[in-house]
Amino acid sequence: MAQGSAGAAAFLFSSDGYSTRGAKLMGRQSAGAGFLRAFVQSAGAGPVQALLTNPTQAPAARAALAEAGHDGPVDLLGMDDLGRVAESGCLYLPMPGLAEMAWRRAAVGERRFSVCGVTHTIATHAVMTSLTELLTAPVRPWDALICTSHAGRTAVNEVLQAQAEYLRWRLGATRFELPQLPVIPLGVHTADFTFTPDERAQARTRLGIAADEPVVLFAGRLSFHAKAHPHPLLVALQRCAQARPQRRIHLVMCGQYANDAIRQAFQEAQQVLAPDVIHHHADGGDAAAWRTAWAAADVFTSLSDNIQETFGLTPIEALATGLPCVVSDWDGYKDTVRDGIDGFRVPTTLPPAGAGVDLAARYDSGQDNYDIYCGQVCELVAVDVDAAERAFARLLDDPALRQRMGAAGRERARSVYDWTVVMRQYRDLWARLAEQRQHALDLHGALPMAQAPDRMDPFRMFGGYASHVLGDADRLHLPALPTRADYDRVRDLACHRFARRVLPSHDQAAPLWHRWGEAPVRTVADLLAGLTPEQDRLLRRGLVWLLKTGWVQRV
Repeated sequence: MAQGSAGAAAFLFSSDGYSTRGAKLMGRQSAGAGFLRAFVQSAGAGPVQALLTNPTQAPAARAALAEAGHDGPVDLLGMDDLGRVAESGCLYLPMPGLAEMAWRRAAVGERRFSVCGVTHTIATHAVMTSLTELLTAPVRPWDALICTSHAGRTAVNEVLQAQAEYLRWRLGATRFELPQLPVIPLGVHTADFTFTPDERAQARTRLGIAADEPVVLFAGRLSFHAKAHPHPLLVALQRCAQARPQRRIHLVMCGQYANDAIRQAFQEAQQVLAPDVIHHHADGGDAAAWRTAWAAADVFTSLSDNIQETFGLTPIEALATGLPCVVSDWDGYKDTVRDGIDGFRVPTTLPPAGAGVDLAARYDSGQDNYDIYCGQVCELVAVDVDAAERAFARLLDDPALRQRMGAAGRERARSVYDWTVVMRQYRDLWARLAEQRQHALDLHGALPMAQAPDRMDPFRMFGGYASHVLGDADRLHLPALPTRADYDRVRDLACHRFARRVLPSHDQAAPLWHRWGEAPVRTVADLLAGLTPEQDRLLRRGLVWLLKTGWVQRV
């Protein structure tokens, strides 16, 4: 792999970040699986480099790459090999938190590679905290946090501005160096959403739907508190059904319920709010049921009203399928569905800033968990029911309009949101980051430390605990050279062998034995002269272990 190849990147492997096979399917996992397919396709037969946080992840990483279609070389790195990411030039993280990796990079060199993350959910405490850390961690202008929508970038900037305001007050801070915040959408493999006329007809037959009966599809997690509250959708469709008693209107809910209580809540709402609509459920985890639901549909809808996502994949899947959309004018949907062209965006309303302070406080104190927090916020976001009814009515009554909008959406999906198009934007970004990393001037000097202050070298932090700190001038006496058998026997004792990684082997300690052989008393500086930095660190610590075991004495 060429050193820092333009547009190349390694990726951080997360066991649940690139697979849709988990029990609880989330949008970020669907997006991650789609990303990985596009990533390996764009790499061709070349090597793919992945960073593992734990070596036990190696089989899962290889399996994920094979499932994504990669049959070329795979270079799996452990965290001890972080510096080798320089061979790719950029490290892609399937998450928005850059700070931790930026600090780890500091130990191997800030200009060795760029770090690039992506927004998915940004409403959790962990993610909001990670955003504030962008102002204090060694994140540089040759790093990037990809925002999947303009609305998502606005939300990120709100957090950054509030943290900057606090740091100005607290520390008098005047200089803030931020990563780039480009807007690049998530993608879709448009070929996956091609349905033949026969497949469409068979799908409707399986669901018991006549050819002239309109079908509205919702696809996604079936969660009223964490995705899209069904109330506006059900009321709007019930009004359409009442106004058209001669036609049966079908609603297919394709997704998974987290538990029976949520399933029952949806069923109750359907019975009470939309009794004249014909309801169907398709298991989103069943590939055949999923394809049936999509193939049978005439109109796609998602009236999302939740803060837990920044983009929303299903509308662009609908565009790829050729379905006109009725979506809320909310988060990433504002970017993806063009009102009046690919479908209709339904206006949304929320309370003004200040009205949710108590909601945030209760979540912060633990009185409410994340689900309750999101659900309460969702209840206070209004989707315009009248506008939704008008949008559905126009599409249900006008097959020609459905066809025109569906065709426009399909073309938009292919030209804007296909992963081949989106991945080019990723690789162009990574190339620009590489250019900036190589040539940007460092106006404020190099980072003065290689570790985060709250992840400090224990021998620095706890240096005051000891009577003495070993120094270069200390004189150490080796009365007798330990035999390999004696040395190994002690090093292999159960009370020591758990730490063998940090205890030099007899062979690794050979420079010490050689120099003590020349004189039984040597200074630390003499013993370690001319060694590589890695040898110096291992044997400087090893000298203290030799003191601990009694083989060596300080004189």
